[in-house]
Amino acid sequence: MNSAARIEAFLEMMSAERGAADNTLSSYRRDLEDASSGIDGGLAGATAADIRAYLDDIAARGFAPTSQARKLSAIRQFFKFLYAEGLRGDDPTGTLDSPKKGRPLPKTMSEADTGRLIDRAAREAGDAGLGHADGLAALRLHALVEVLYATGLRVSELVGLPVTVAQRDDRFFMVRGKGDKERMVPLSAKARTAMRAWLAARAAAPALADSPFLFPAASDSGYLSRQVFARDLKGLAARAGIASAKISPHVLRHAFASHLLQNGADLRAVQQLLGHADISTTQIYTHVLEERLVRLVNDHHPLAD
Repeated sequence: MNSAARIEAFLEMMSAERGAADNTLSSYRRDLEDASSGIDGGLAGATAADIRAYLDDIAARGFAPTSQARKLSAIRQFFKFLYAEGLRGDDPTGTLDSPKKGRPLPKTMSEADTGRLIDRAAREAGDAGLGHADGLAALRLHALVEVLYATGLRVSELVGLPVTVAQRDDRFFMVRGKGDKERMVPLSAKARTAMRAWLAARAAAPALADSPFLFPAASDSGYLSRQVFARDLKGLAARAGIASAKISPHVLRHAFASHLLQNGADLRAVQQLLGHADISTTQIYTHVLEERLVRLVNDHHPLAD
């Protein structure tokens, strides 16, 4: 079996056994085929020296450390598969070091700013002086912000929610995320209240009531676009006295995770809530854990200064 056939077998395994998404499979294919074309004799028969030479070559070509690390990760997964299937008796990546890369900390918001943002959304949603269209938009935005901060959903997951998820049980949502995997996310009391108000207003609006989506819109998809939500969120932030450049739906997702960890949540629980397949993705928040541990020692250790 040549390198191309073994790469195909690996991708079939990733799809069938691990449920890898199409984008993930495409990324693996590009990285593995690039490595195979850059190594004499192909990737499947490569030695540790061959792979190291390939990594040195892409570094010399100007690939960023993050790109180098991603390619090496794909190659590692490939050789683990070959070894597990008995197609190779060794794993040549075992002695290779990952390229050093700085990992940027996620942009987030303080608990105080998040509270100001949500309070502003609640006041606008309760403003009886707004016209019908503006009042409906305010109720929708309040529900979106409360649910996003309560659940940490990806913005694509949030705006595309079917209305049935909110009609089953308002204590939690069942969300279908990356890789078509379902997870349960609980709703806070405030999020439930905002969602009930939005559902009542939605049901009373003939143009919205029959939509299969929780947040309908006159768009090609039939639901609110990420761009419109992001724009509305920035406007809300400005009205709450928060720099709009600092706020986006993804920043609120990061705030959800960071604030949970700051207040004692377990990293594994946060991983599950965020829908991360690998805990290494969730570990971008370890700086929060480190700060909490330092504070714990300083506050409670008998010999701490």
